[in-house]
Amino acid sequence: MTSAVGSGALAGAGPWVLGVRHHGPGSARAVLAALAAARPSAVLIEGPPEGDALLPLADDPQMRPPVALLAHAVDDPGRASFWPMAAFSPEWVAIRWALDHDVPVRFVDLPAAHSLALKAATPEAEEVTPVVDPIRVLAETAGYDDPERWWEDVVEHRSPGPSTDSSTSTSTSSGASKGSDADVALAPFVALAEAMTALREAYGDGGQPRDAVREAYMRIQLRVARKEFGDAVAVVCGAWHVPALAARTTLAADRALLKGLPKVKTELTWVPWTHRRLARHSGYGAGIDAPGWYGHLFDAADRPVERWMTKAARLLRAEDRPVSTAHVIEAVRLAETLAALRGRLLAGLGETTDAVRAVMCEGSDIPLALVQDRLIVGETLGEVPDTAPAVPLQRDLTRSQRTLRLKPEPQERELDLDLRKETDAARSRLLHRLRLLDVGWGDPVVGRGSTGTFRESWRLRWEPELHIRVAEAGVWGTTVRTAATAKAEWQAVEATALADVTALAEHCLLAKLPDALPVVMKSLADRAALDADVGHLADALPALARSLRYGDVRATDTAALAEVAAGLADRVCVGLPPACTGLDADGAEALRRRVEAVHGAIGLLLAGAAPAPGLRERWDAVLHKLAGRDTVAGVIRGRSARLLLDEGRLAEDEAARLMGLALSPGTPPADAAAWIEGFVGGASGGGMLLVHDERLLGLMDTWLTRVPADMFTDVLPLLRRTFSAYEPGVRRTLGELVRRGTVPGSAHRDGVDRAPAGFGPGIDRARADAVEPVLSLLLGRHTEPTGAAG
Repeated sequence: MTSAVGSGALAGAGPWVLGVRHHGPGSARAVLAALAAARPSAVLIEGPPEGDALLPLADDPQMRPPVALLAHAVDDPGRASFWPMAAFSPEWVAIRWALDHDVPVRFVDLPAAHSLALKAATPEAEEVTPVVDPIRVLAETAGYDDPERWWEDVVEHRSPGPSTDSSTSTSTSSGASKGSDADVALAPFVALAEAMTALREAYGDGGQPRDAVREAYMRIQLRVARKEFGDAVAVVCGAWHVPALAARTTLAADRALLKGLPKVKTELTWVPWTHRRLARHSGYGAGIDAPGWYGHLFDAADRPVERWMTKAARLLRAEDRPVSTAHVIEAVRLAETLAALRGRLLAGLGETTDAVRAVMCEGSDIPLALVQDRLIVGETLGEVPDTAPAVPLQRDLTRSQRTLRLKPEPQERELDLDLRKETDAARSRLLHRLRLLDVGWGDPVVGRGSTGTFRESWRLRWEPELHIRVAEAGVWGTTVRTAATAKAEWQAVEATALADVTALAEHCLLAKLPDALPVVMKSLADRAALDADVGHLADALPALARSLRYGDVRATDTAALAEVAAGLADRVCVGLPPACTGLDADGAEALRRRVEAVHGAIGLLLAGAAPAPGLRERWDAVLHKLAGRDTVAGVIRGRSARLLLDEGRLAEDEAARLMGLALSPGTPPADAAAWIEGFVGGASGGGMLLVHDERLLGLMDTWLTRVPADMFTDVLPLLRRTFSAYEPGVRRTLGELVRRGTVPGSAHRDGVDRAPAGFGPGIDRARADAVEPVLSLLLGRHTEPTGAAG
């Protein structure tokens, strides 16, 4: 068969096998010129044939690349593959040219039914990694150490053929002129095909044995197309495959390679893609380093460097960087000078990046990272038309996104919600339901808002792979609500740990899934009754307490949940003291975290509408037991004392006595350090408390001044471990207070008690009461001031 491989390829002959680099704008321009000059009777594209029915959608006004063909196994949606295309991808350009000129266009690669089956049959550990990078080999042969720079010089900076518009070839009157245009347009493909032929002769399949099967299928499809449309057929495929498609083989030999291939039932659709996912660092095998830059080269009709510098300046100005028109002019000059010094025809990405760093970023890589992320890689998210096939769950999600004005975006962004507003509450429910379905569009942001109040914060980012997650979740239902309900019920039945069920109850309340709650509550009651491990009970209680709080905020009936929580709290109060004895360091730290979590949970229960009678007293008694028993690990005793002190349930004298016992000379240094860590450990915010709470700092200072000199060196490393966790500013403030001799409430060596600098000797209650009206206004309360304002 004849092809563009040979040096004698002429207009009117064929087929033309146009070898390209996926997502190369130079290849895309060359393909467009070749198609316009040769005007083939059909166009064949490397891609899954099941996608042929979806090709007309590429001409839909709503279709905006980057997009990707998504194929997944019907019985296992997680088994999927993507075929991404950008506006500058040669395959996309060929598809659009064919549709615009009413030329038949088809995909001719191995069907996804086979490729997905083969993917499942090959364990991930046994997948073959290609041993040959054709672009790198050609670059090294040409004396380049950077394959991207070589590709830019020989392809991206090459001017397109004489006929890149259909009107040019239409107006050609003589066959000789048309043949000349076609020869020029096909010339780069002839040269690239010859290079790839040499590489295939040297490297064989390049470590990709599965390519032989794909290429056999493509040869069969090329034969079919030639019988139907004649020899004037154009094939757009990866340059690596060109020699194999031009090889002379028999139909029987190709069919033999395809015999016995496994097969699965598949579904295909178009899905939005992003420039970021086209980047090589994202893990995409055919990725490129700079999709944003390549898109710019394809779109820029002229003066690409000047236009690029203008984009960079606009971006940096938007980030409050002082970049002027003079910076743009100077950056263009520098990029062109660098290109000349480096022997390049035009300034490439390397030169423009160096110029932006030097001129606009003043030599700093910090603002340059913004250019790298926003421009060189880019954040473009494609769009697909509503008529594209989709699973029912995806359609319901799309409707919800539009109704709630919650647009999926590739950029990470923060979203603050006020749950008193119906739209924000609905957004919260949608995001929580998607989390339950493992569709990780958003993650709650801890610290910006409290999920136990009317405010909630999220960090959102839509990734193309989430379409697979939606397809997988489609087995649970046709809407987000029904799917989340069905999955929650299944998880409740299958859960084996009590903490898992309590977390599930919390999710159901956040997602407002009342139909799932009866099943979840039954599972919760059953497991709570049978689980005797106090650690499991302690782990489960915080989620239940939060769930009750969510129920109050979201107007949900949680009576059954409150009953279970009260019973759980009682069992924790009984079983926790014995569980805190005889522990090693790791076990003691784990129990300390549980004590803190249970303390917070009981605080939420006590703040509820109908707290269990006597719960506060029972929990205070538990903390007193833990703080006063010598057999309890030091870190737990210290934390229990601190919790009681913070709640006003422990007198300062008693706290001093407990500290004195814990830090007495007879106490091993490790135990003393553990008590200190529990009492004012850095992770608990003890540093700021020492700065602002005269009780704690006074106790610590008194103890430190009484430590014997011969014991201080033993204690010092342990104290350093605790205080090193404090912020530098906190440590400086504590040191300054001690240096000045103004530690609050402590008796210094001269026997005089001093107040800290800037503080009076006591509380001025009249001035303190004056701020209450302002606080009430901020908190939404309307109360009269309790004291004089002055």
